[in-house]
Amino acid sequence: MNDYYVYVYIDPRNLEEFYYGKGKGSRKNAHLLDVSDSEKSRRIGNIKEAGLEPTIRVIAATLTEQEALLIEATLVWKLGRFTANVAGGHFASKFRRHDTYHMELSGFDFQNGIYYYNVGENGLHEHRKWEDYVKYGFISAGQGKRWRDAMLQFQKGDIIAAYLTRYGFVGVGKIIQPAKRIRDVYIGEHRLLDLDLLSKTISSNSDDPINSEYVALVEWIKTVSREQAKWKPKSGLYTPQRVRASLDNQPTTINFIDQKFGVDVRSLVV
Repeated sequence: MNDYYVYVYIDPRNLEEFYYGKGKGSRKNAHLLDVSDSEKSRRIGNIKEAGLEPTIRVIAATLTEQEALLIEATLVWKLGRFTANVAGGHFASKFRRHDTYHMELSGFDFQNGIYYYNVGENGLHEHRKWEDYVKYGFISAGQGKRWRDAMLQFQKGDIIAAYLTRYGFVGVGKIIQPAKRIRDVYIGEHRLLDLDLLSKTISSNSDDPINSEYVALVEWIKTVSREQAKWKPKSGLYTPQRVRASLDNQPTTINFIDQKFGVDVRSLVV
């Protein structure tokens, strides 16, 4: 039914638009009776105390509910902090934040992401080795739901900056195949688990869909050995104790990687 509309409340004292909503029937007038302590209600109360009434106008009509929701969200987003709307609307998660215009965001300014990846060599268990990653073109994490889920978030085309704890950044690569359980991963015609890997325990729990190691294939753009890892103490480089983290808001780290590996990381993202 195309009986929805989008409306605006305007302050007649200065002609400022201060609230957007969607509805049908008499919905647009309902806020006049609102006695809550919201910013919208206080604004309406102040207008009435001045002997005036807010101007209410329908600005889009004969809409489906989904169309009305999207238009409402767009108007709320455009007005930003100057609106009395408490929530951003049904589609709010589809819009970028207003304080991010100074940066390029994955999902908005480019399709794929630029991510920090922690190689995660883990002491005595040695489920993973950087040398295996370079030789065969892959990265991995797993042995638990948290680490499996982090690997499954990588998408084909994502750019990664690989970090090796206690050494530094050791490589820049592009994901060419999203993560799979290690038993299902092939390098060319050969099953990864059949290859001569330095890590002898990477196959642990490979029959367990939760605790298996998960592997994504990578096209390495630049790599260095652990002894040549790139690092600068007390320089503000972003190295969280997580498998995967976005570098969207980490220009210091991206610029460091660009300089040390001789690449332009942003240009590598589709």
